[in-house]
Amino acid sequence: MSKSPLSQEEIDELLRAPAETTTAESAPAGSAPAGGVQEDPSPGSQAVQEFEEFDEPPPPAEGASGPMAIDLVLDIPVEVAVELGRTKKLVREVLAMVPGSVVELDRQAGEPVDVMVNGRLLARGEVVVIDENFGVRISEVVSRPERLATMR
Repeated sequence: MSKSPLSQEEIDELLRAPAETTTAESAPAGSAPAGGVQEDPSPGSQAVQEFEEFDEPPPPAEGASGPMAIDLVLDIPVEVAVELGRTKKLVREVLAMVPGSVVELDRQAGEPVDVMVNGRLLARGEVVVIDENFGVRISEVVSRPERLATMR
């Protein structure tokens, strides 16, 4: 078999072949199809695959959309970060930072901070001190449309 590309006429002929085969199958035995070429009527010239039909779809696995499905991901670790604010600096300004330098952020004191999960905004809250550690009291969980918008 040659490996040369097919001509447009050959491609057109191949595209017509299924229609001619259907016509040949519905024509009386011994008659030639519209294209004038007699198809090989021997059994096995065309493979027809038959599939078993099902009356109803199988029932979903127990808990496929409920608590059992979420159990599969409960032990996956995620990174949770709290963003206090942001700013932009020139390299010159960053290199000039020394202990005691103050970096002004784009948020006011008392304004909610962003709670990020794997780099995506999930919630907002207020900074609290628990014993000697900082924490965040969640005041708002971001709506689903807003979360999806941050994923793009």
